[in-house]
Amino acid sequence: MDDQAIRMYGTLWCGDCKRAKQFFGEQRVPYTFTDIDRDPEGLAFVERVNDGKHIIPVIVFADGSTLIEPSNTELAAKLGLQLTAKRHFYDLIVVGSGPAGLTAALYAAREGIDTLVIERAGVGGQAGVTERLDNFPGFPEGISGSEFAERLRRQAERFGVEILTAQEVAGVRPAGDYRCVRMADGREYHAWAVLLALGSTYKRLGVPGEDAFIGAGVHFCATCDGAFYRDKDVLVIGGGNSAGEESIFLTRFARTVTIANRSAELSASKVVAEKVKEHPKITVLSNVEATAFQGDAALETVVLRNRETGETLETHPSGVFVFIGLRPNTAIVNGLVDLDEAGFICTDAALMTSLPGVFAAGDARSGSTKQAASAAGEGAAVALAIRRYLEPLAGGMPARDTFESEMGALAQQ
Repeated sequence: MDDQAIRMYGTLWCGDCKRAKQFFGEQRVPYTFTDIDRDPEGLAFVERVNDGKHIIPVIVFADGSTLIEPSNTELAAKLGLQLTAKRHFYDLIVVGSGPAGLTAALYAAREGIDTLVIERAGVGGQAGVTERLDNFPGFPEGISGSEFAERLRRQAERFGVEILTAQEVAGVRPAGDYRCVRMADGREYHAWAVLLALGSTYKRLGVPGEDAFIGAGVHFCATCDGAFYRDKDVLVIGGGNSAGEESIFLTRFARTVTIANRSAELSASKVVAEKVKEHPKITVLSNVEATAFQGDAALETVVLRNRETGETLETHPSGVFVFIGLRPNTAIVNGLVDLDEAGFICTDAALMTSLPGVFAAGDARSGSTKQAASAAGEGAAVALAIRRYLEPLAGGMPARDTFESEMGALAQQ
């Protein structure tokens, strides 16, 4: 299937359209979007395929097939993503497929450890949706996040790693000698050990109107949504490396990029800050913060407040990209393992959590550096620690045969 030919018909205010957009963005699937509120031909098409009804989104694929108001599971099936694991038991289950998770998986698989990776979004984590990695060792010219993620995937699969994508993990729990990973659809997979490579998510501002306009003018991924703002004016909120790097990326499409920074100076690295200041398309507003997003069906106004004077300013960008830091994706293990005050997972020197057999690595681990190269290093280190943990457990029968035998015995009781 030629993904480039995917067309989505919907509106900017439609919740299911926002969800489908997010799904395609997470899976890094290109598509074109037609707003039927502004396109009479698009509206007529929606009415025609719906027998006069206005059911959206309507998604048309290259093979001519159409999905109307599809679930994420239906989209995943249409794209040919693997939705269920081949077995119920593995030596190791890795939750998350960023540099930490996939590096650990391929190291483990090379050691003969039967490994399953489960990912809720697209392979690669935050690194996969980064425009370009310029500081990862071995790539002197840099590498795009999507290509980096695809290379990691191929390498892991070459060693026999099984990868599920677009699958949500609902929780992890101990189950006797095993560890159980429960999926959102009710399925359960068991393993001797689990690695939590849960990654992180961009923080939200929490100001009025933000949630209402997500996908309709408010975004958190320039790689996913920047192309929608070709020759338009956009606002970036934040002052760190992510804000600076994504602002530079957005200049490929946008006419102008304005950065709203809460502080007097950018907190980005010196290299990034200098690139921002030197770019002719970028303007930096200092000591300002967003206090509200306003509009009707789509974002129309962003209210900024000067933190020194208290004065407010109404701006009218076509789109806003929010980059104010990251929060760990650790909600599914809250109460299961020890977390620090910020919600990051605490580990010992072997990267094991407070629950034996459950390890953590990468951005969600307390004390990690939140860099792709160090995440990959943690992945290699934790794989070796997991191997040592598994050695006394996997004697005798192969692990999956032991598990299947025990489950069969329980079923007969």
